[in-house]
Amino acid sequence: MQILVVGLSHKTAPVEIREKVAFPPTAMGEPLHQMLALETISEGIIVSTCNRVELYATSREPERAIAQLQHFLADFHQLPFTQIEEHLYDLRGEEAIRHVLRVAASLDSMVIGEPQILGQIKTAYGYASEFKTAGLILNRFMHKAFSVAKRVRTETAIASNAVSVSFAAVELARKIFSNLEDKTVMLIGAGEMCELAARHFINNGVAEVLVTNRTFARAEKLATEFKGRAVSFDNFRDQLHQVDIVLSSTGAPDYILEAKKLSEVIRLRRNKPMFLIDIAVPRDIDPKANKIDNIYLYDVDDLQGVVQANLKERKKEADKAEAIINEEILQFYRWLSTLEVKPTVVALRQKLEDLRQAEVKKTLASLTADPKTTKAIESLTRALVNKILHQPTSILKNAQNSEDGETYIDAVRTLFDLPTPKPEDSVVTDETELKK
Repeated sequence: MQILVVGLSHKTAPVEIREKVAFPPTAMGEPLHQMLALETISEGIIVSTCNRVELYATSREPERAIAQLQHFLADFHQLPFTQIEEHLYDLRGEEAIRHVLRVAASLDSMVIGEPQILGQIKTAYGYASEFKTAGLILNRFMHKAFSVAKRVRTETAIASNAVSVSFAAVELARKIFSNLEDKTVMLIGAGEMCELAARHFINNGVAEVLVTNRTFARAEKLATEFKGRAVSFDNFRDQLHQVDIVLSSTGAPDYILEAKKLSEVIRLRRNKPMFLIDIAVPRDIDPKANKIDNIYLYDVDDLQGVVQANLKERKKEADKAEAIINEEILQFYRWLSTLEVKPTVVALRQKLEDLRQAEVKKTLASLTADPKTTKAIESLTRALVNKILHQPTSILKNAQNSEDGETYIDAVRTLFDLPTPKPEDSVVTDETELKK
C-alpha cells in the first residue's frame, strides 16, 4: 500500500487556477465520497487552502490511482483536464510522506514557519474522519504529521522571528520598551497595514489605543473595534505627549509630523522614549525626527529590512527542521512496511500449510498407517514447512526496514500467488508484534 499526493500549490499554479479547484469547507462530504469511490483508492483526505489544493490517498496501484486522482480534480470542478494538467504534481511513497510532513511543519509555505497551515490540515483530517474516508494508514499518518509539526516548533526557532511588516513593528517595540502592558498606542489614519499592526499591539497587551482619522466617523468605528478612544484629526498633535507608540498611515502628500513638533513632544514627555512607525508612502513623519534623542522612527523600508533578516534566520532553522523530518520519515516508513510484511508472512505460511495438509491427507489415504506413523508424517511435514519458511520470513522481516522491502514483498506475493491483503489484516502497531 502506498501513500500518494496529487495537487497544486502557490509554487505551481497562479491564484486564478487555484481558486477554480478549491473545495468549499462547508461541503466536503460529497468530494470525499467521490474520491473514495475511485476504484484504486482505499483512503482519502482533501486539503484545500488559499495556497494549495492537495489530495492525500492510499492505493495498491499508484500509477492508475494518480491518473484517477488527477482527473477527479478536474472532473469534480467541471474543468477540462488540460486546463490544470501542467500545474499538477504527484508524489508517492517516501516522497509523498516527506512532502506532507514538510507542509504540516510549514516548510513548504509561502512564508516559512507560518502557523496557519497546520490548523488547516487538522481541519481537513477532521472532515475525512467525519465522513470516514481516512482509515488505518492515513489516520496514523496524519497524527505523525501533527506530532512532527509540534516537534519542529518545539525544537527549532522557525516561528520565533516576525516575518510580516505589521508584526515586525511589535517585535521592535518590545526591544525598545521590553514591556508593552502600560503603553499607549495612537493610530493616525486607517490603512490596512497600520490597522493590522494595531491588532498585533493589542494582542500583546498595550494599555490604551487612540485613533485619529480625517474622517472622524471612521476613527470612531476603529476605536470601538479596538475598545479605544477616537481623537479629532485637528488636535491629535496636542495629545502626542501621552502616547508611547505611533502608527501612521494617512496617504497625505506632505509630512503630518515635523521634527520640530516632535522635539516639543519629547520635552513634554520628559524624554521618555517614543516609538514612531511610519508605514505611509509618501512618508507621514519627517525623517529628521530620528536625530532627536529618545525618538525611534522606523519607516516601511526599515521594517522590511527587519523582515528580511528574520526570514534568513527562519531559513537557518528550516535546516534543523529538515533533519527532524528525515528522522521521522524513517520511523514512519518502518511502521508502514510492517503493514505489508505481517499479512504477507501470514498468507505465505497459510499457503504452505494448506499444501502440506492436502499432501499429507493424500499420502495417508494411500497407506494403512497406524497412529504412530501418522504422527511422524505430520511432524516431518510441519518441520519441513517451518524450515522452508524460515529464510524467506527472516528476509521479509529484515527488509521492512530497507528500501528493498516493497520489492521483496511483491516478489513473494507474485511467486506464491498470494491474495492481496485487506487493510484490516494489517493492524499492527509496532515491529515487536511481528516477532510473536
